[in-house]
Amino acid sequence: MARVLVVDDDRTVREVVVSYLRAAKHEVSEAGDGEAALGVMRERPADLVVLDLMLPGIDGLEVCRRLRTVSRVPVIMLTALGAETDRVVGLELGADDYVTKPFSPRELVLRVESVLRRAGELDKPAAGRVVDGELVVDSDRHEATLAGNPLALTGREFDLLRFLMANPGTAYSRDDLLQQVWGWSFGDSSTVTVHVRRLREKVEADPTRPTRLVTVWGVGYRWEAA
Repeated sequence: MARVLVVDDDRTVREVVVSYLRAAKHEVSEAGDGEAALGVMRERPADLVVLDLMLPGIDGLEVCRRLRTVSRVPVIMLTALGAETDRVVGLELGADDYVTKPFSPRELVLRVESVLRRAGELDKPAAGRVVDGELVVDSDRHEATLAGNPLALTGREFDLLRFLMANPGTAYSRDDLLQQVWGWSFGDSSTVTVHVRRLREKVEADPTRPTRLVTVWGVGYRWEAA
C-alpha cells in the first residue's frame, strides 16, 4: 500500500480515480488546485502524485517544478489529448509518466503501480559502482558524479544512466529502454527521447555532438565507454 495524492480540479475525475486507487488498496488523499496540493505535500508527503496539468491558480507544471526542488516523489501527469508540448515540458521537469485524458482508470492504476515498483527498486541498495573515466555512478549511495561534482539527476535519469553505463556498446531501441528502465510493456517512446536529451545536457561536453550517449540511426541509443 502506498500514499497517493490525486490533484485535479474536476471533482468527478477525482472521485473516479480515488475510488479505483482505494480499491487497489492504496491510501489516497486529494486536492482540487495547485496550492492545496503543495500544502498536502508539506503536511504529509505522498509516495506518488497523480497531477493534472490544467489547474486553476498554480498550474500542474509549476506544481511539478516546485516539487522537484525539494523531492524526488514520483509524478504521473494527466494531460489533455494532443497537449504534446505540455507533456514534453512535464517530462523535462522530472515527471515520471503521463496519462492522456480521457483515460481508463484501470490503466492509470497500472501506471501508478508500475511507477511505484520502479521507485521502490531505486530505493533498494544495489551493489557496486559503474565507472567510465571521470563519470561515476554509485548505486549504494544513489549518486552520480562527473569529475568529482555531483550530477543533479531525477530518479529516472539516474536509472537510465546506470543501465546504459552498465551495458556499454549495446544498442537499445526506445521500446527496449521503456521495458528495461521504465518497466513498461507499452508507452510513448518520446519519453525516452526527452530523458536522453536531458542526460546529454548533464554528461556530454557538447550535448549537440554526443560522444558518450550516442544515437544509433534506425535503432536507438548506445553508450560508448571512454
